[in-house]
Amino acid sequence: MKISKLFEPVDMTEGNPVKQIVVFTIPMLLGNIAQQLYNTVDSIIVGKFVGDNALAAVGSAGPIFNLMLVLFIGISVGATIMVSQYFGARNREALSRSIGCCTTMTVIASGIIMIVGSLLAHPLLKLLNTPESIIIWCRNYLIILSLGSVGCGLYNILSGVLRGLGDSVSALIYLLVATLLNIVLDYCFVAYLGLGVAGVALATIIAQMVSAVLCIRKLLHMTNLFDFKMEYLKPEREYAGSLIRLGLPSGVTQAIMSMSMIVVQSLTNSFGELFIASNVIVMRIDGFVMLPAFSFGTAMTTYAGQNIGAGKMDRVTKGARQGTLVAMGISAFLTLMILIFGRNIMGIFTDTGELIDLSYRMMRILAVGYILMEVTQCLSGIMRGAGDTITPMWISIVNSIAVRVPLAYLLVHLTKTPELPQGDCGMMYVSLVLTWTIGAMLTLLFYRVGKWKTKAVGI
Repeated sequence: MKISKLFEPVDMTEGNPVKQIVVFTIPMLLGNIAQQLYNTVDSIIVGKFVGDNALAAVGSAGPIFNLMLVLFIGISVGATIMVSQYFGARNREALSRSIGCCTTMTVIASGIIMIVGSLLAHPLLKLLNTPESIIIWCRNYLIILSLGSVGCGLYNILSGVLRGLGDSVSALIYLLVATLLNIVLDYCFVAYLGLGVAGVALATIIAQMVSAVLCIRKLLHMTNLFDFKMEYLKPEREYAGSLIRLGLPSGVTQAIMSMSMIVVQSLTNSFGELFIASNVIVMRIDGFVMLPAFSFGTAMTTYAGQNIGAGKMDRVTKGARQGTLVAMGISAFLTLMILIFGRNIMGIFTDTGELIDLSYRMMRILAVGYILMEVTQCLSGIMRGAGDTITPMWISIVNSIAVRVPLAYLLVHLTKTPELPQGDCGMMYVSLVLTWTIGAMLTLLFYRVGKWKTKAVGI
């Protein structure tokens, strides 16, 4: 196979379903690993060169910044669905206008995040009872990321466009370039220039802007599929409406989930700096283990979108079953690796023995739930690709509001003793595993009901 073939759009409406899904997922999984390295390298470098409190600061700022990114997430999901279905239907005009609309709305969303993020960073941190020892670091980190959000937004949305076209390799290459740049800049800004937490934020926004520019350059050269011209950048009502209709539920879902994480972060902060730092380490490892679920979920969205656009529903259901089983197998293997080598992995982030022990204990609790997340993400991806973004939204909202937050506070409260006046911090993770279990059961139920099969864009 010629190398250039890897960078061409993939037609997923023909050939063996599971092979098409896996081949499409692999570069995307590698890309997600690279993206996860952004935050992980930040954590490792500040933990090693600045200290455990700096590590806690980066982690405490995370849920707030994730909340600011909900606009990008909504646009990205809507873009992937629209592009994959129009590509499957071979509708060049609609494909061109939808891509232009996505690009313009991303720039608008970036402007909103720059303003809102800079103004609300400090008040939100105060509201969450962020320890005074780390609040200034958290604030500076959030403000810098907010001001540089345009690079993050453009990369995420335009890489979503590329995936909708079946090209997951280009997005991978651009992300690898940006990740390597981020690592180098992290080391330079923190280890040599002594910029601390602000240094890793600067490194991140510079690297993300590079990946965004590379995505734009790629799209400008794909004239055989669509037209990426100024006249198509106007957010026309039809395409903007479809983008909002398809993407808003995912954006709302992420917003609800982020807000629930912020509420839970307040509970996390009550356990002190050691547990905050431990939570950062666990969530960084968790991010890697969850990557197969998210990668297969996104691949399923493109796969379902293209095949529904081509009118091949039988391939959709067959691919859903096969892809989910493969994803579950990969997750089972990763879970086993964490249980065996977990303590060594924790040692990458810190040299503090107490912190390593606490993190490993929390990680063992989470490990039992990862296979269930594969079911949720894969089947939700199929429903989204079909145009049904509402059902996964409601499942996530119910889980986040009615299960995750109340359960976390309840279980912690029930474990309070004279020896543990704040309760057992492990209950934070027990509540998360129970939430994943309920989410998988609900997703499987609604997938089998099958109303998602009638939700195509209307091409």
